Amino acid sequence: MRRQRRTNRAFGSSPDFLIVGLGNPGKKYAGTRHNVGAEAVQELAQRYDIRLRRSKELSVCAEVKSENLNLVVAVPETYMNESGLAVQKLMHRYNVTEPSKLVVIHDELDLPVGKLKIKLGGGLAGHNGLKSIESHIHTREFTRIRIGIGEVKEGQKGRDYVLNRPSKDEMQKLSHSKSLTADAIEFIHAHGYPAAMNKFNA
Repeated sequence: MRRQRRTNRAFGSSPDFLIVGLGNPGKKYAGTRHNVGAEAVQELAQRYDIRLRRSKELSVCAEVKSENLNLVVAVPETYMNESGLAVQKLMHRYNVTEPSKLVVIHDELDLPVGKLKIKLGGGLAGHNGLKSIESHIHTREFTRIRIGIGEVKEGQKGRDYVLNRPSKDEMQKLSHSKSLTADAIEFIHAHGYPAAMNKFNA
């Protein structure tokens, strides 16, 4: 892919998509299962050779703008259960009014480790980041890219499971899924949601 021109200016009109990867800030949470969404956005930033910079929108973010592609990619610097604060500010700054243009990447307990699934709207499955987003933008009709982290292990609490780091085998699967997420975003842009769901949800 051609290197995209980076810019620090806000778009005159809304971007094609606002891509937000969920996680918790700080070294304590880096590499945990709950941060796979944030790490997928970091993978996307590397692919486009852009740097995520701290913004007034409680996030680190960057813009990708070329002849064929207008994206904003961001990672909230709030904790997971306050993700909606940052998302609301980002949507306002970039004039994103259509929920389908908001693509939230997050960890998913109901999918096998590394499995990727694109979903338009629907339930929140108890995910604190998604619940926070709904409470601030007042709709569930945003897009999700769900990255499977597997079920909670027997005898372990859900909170402990998502805040722990995956095994070596799981890390390999998640690394592949983060790269696949970047592929999915490019495919969505080129071919739309129905075609992307047929391709990546299979």
